[in-house]
Amino acid sequence: MNKKELEILLSRFKTFNKPKIYLEQYQTESKIAAEALWWAFMNGDIEGKTVADLGCGNGIFGLGAIALGAKKVIFLDTDERNLEIAKHNLELLGEFVSKKGLSEFIKKDVRDFNRKVDVVIQNPPFGVKVVHNDKIFLSRAFEVAKKIYSFHKAESENFINSFSKDNGFIIAGKINFKFPLKKTLVFHVKRVHYVDVACWLLKKAN
Repeated sequence: MNKKELEILLSRFKTFNKPKIYLEQYQTESKIAAEALWWAFMNGDIEGKTVADLGCGNGIFGLGAIALGAKKVIFLDTDERNLEIAKHNLELLGEFVSKKGLSEFIKKDVRDFNRKVDVVIQNPPFGVKVVHNDKIFLSRAFEVAKKIYSFHKAESENFINSFSKDNGFIIAGKINFKFPLKKTLVFHVKRVHYVDVACWLLKKAN
């Protein structure tokens, strides 16, 4: 599978409807998800690894990781609806991969997750509706993995730098994106609003 084939696969997945405002539920575009996953794959951080997709939503990152040869993926979300959608999307992988023993779905607050994994891939809330929600996800990722791929608003760079150092992590790379937020909530004015975000690769310093 190449990156374009991965993008096409991810574009087939069902997305959530009626998003919850306080959870900042925005769907990651398949092209962006494929770019981040392919980056992780080329870095040797997917194939044969145990991956956690924290705040998994429709499961786009975890499912992409399975398609790229992850040994196991843990899908974690507090919203049961999202987990059901992710399970449905897993069925779409049937023609591409053998799913047996590769996935686990957990309904739990990210603060209560304490399973060690090789890699975390996450697009957490940006901390707009609930301040520091992004920090909560990063804190947990620092505890459970030595490699983290995490999406945040580009303006959060100083915070990412300092918070990573405080937790014994270094920034090993970053990809910038124009993240499309589609009109899914009543207060949205534009059909699509683009936000400057980045996916940071954070690596345990020792």
